[in-house]
Amino acid sequence: MIKAGILGGGQLGRMLLQAAANYPVQTFIMENDPECPAAHLCHHFVQGNIRNAEEVYRFGKQLDVLTIEIENVNTNALERLEAEGVKVIPRPSVLKTIKNKILQKEFYALHQIPTSPFVITNNKEEITKYPDFFPAVHKLGEGGYDGKGVQVLEGPEDLEKAFDAPAVLEKKISIKKEIAQMIAVGQNGETAVFPPVEMVFDPELNLLDYQLCPAEINEKTLWKVEAITHAIARNLKSPGLFAVEMFLDKEDEVWVNETAPRVHNSGHHTIEAHYSSQFDMLWRVMLNYPLGNTRAILPSAMVNIIGEKGFTGEAKYEGLTEVLKFDNVFVHIYGKKITKPGRKMGHVTILSQDKQELIYRAGRIKHLLKVKA
Repeated sequence: MIKAGILGGGQLGRMLLQAAANYPVQTFIMENDPECPAAHLCHHFVQGNIRNAEEVYRFGKQLDVLTIEIENVNTNALERLEAEGVKVIPRPSVLKTIKNKILQKEFYALHQIPTSPFVITNNKEEITKYPDFFPAVHKLGEGGYDGKGVQVLEGPEDLEKAFDAPAVLEKKISIKKEIAQMIAVGQNGETAVFPPVEMVFDPELNLLDYQLCPAEINEKTLWKVEAITHAIARNLKSPGLFAVEMFLDKEDEVWVNETAPRVHNSGHHTIEAHYSSQFDMLWRVMLNYPLGNTRAILPSAMVNIIGEKGFTGEAKYEGLTEVLKFDNVFVHIYGKKITKPGRKMGHVTILSQDKQELIYRAGRIKHLLKVKA
């Protein structure tokens, strides 16, 4: 039986393990927290620091294949494991590029992938050299996650919000829509794309509020989105699953925001809404099986369940019974014991042929289902 490991034990690891139950695979998780969402679903849990080279190497050398559920892992250990014959998906070279926002933007520029104009700043002071970049978005080179490590700078008066560390300063694009597309790349180079989704963000938390699949875009824009997604996958030269987040501007031009080299929040709806989910697809890639069918069974919406403002402590779910009464609504609770404001605690997927019903249901669920302490 193939021994497969995941670095990180959050909700993405948990949902990967739920999909692994369908395959002949022995699963290993490494995570610092023995109470993490994925801990009780794997065959073997190893408590350890995914950023520590020696611990990652020790964990990985017993495995046939290894993947990640978060980018901030020790890539030096992964390079060593890859050199010794462990299949690391995605390749460590990809993780090195993607986990650093500076290298990621330079990758787009090098391969002529459309992305907003940018400059690299090493400290706050350097921003003053680029007055024509305002309004701008300042992104920390390393360590940002889930909206953290990103600041919008409307003008020089916002300079105190900027990062005093290596970062990307990019021109703010006037966004009509935010789109994400997932692509799977098999070990033989075969690819499969999921239909793009349209994301609606919470402006305060800078977190995904809800999303709709398929995205409402015209055919020409769809071709652009798919061409860009394929170009990124081709140039990364690695098997794996990649989520490409893009902006659609007022002129219907498509700009890449960033790429995630793993299963992703924008693909959660695929568990119920598609023939092969993003989690099933990554197992197919890791186990070197044929790629799955990415087609939608029905259009869908997905709502994140997020910790309520002003509540920190043991999680209590208000309105869960009411939401579970809805037809074609699927609730996923991630099993995190402690809630805090803005923390992702679960998600809900809604299926319907009717777009208006999807939007209405998404709003009802957000209103009804609250995570308090």
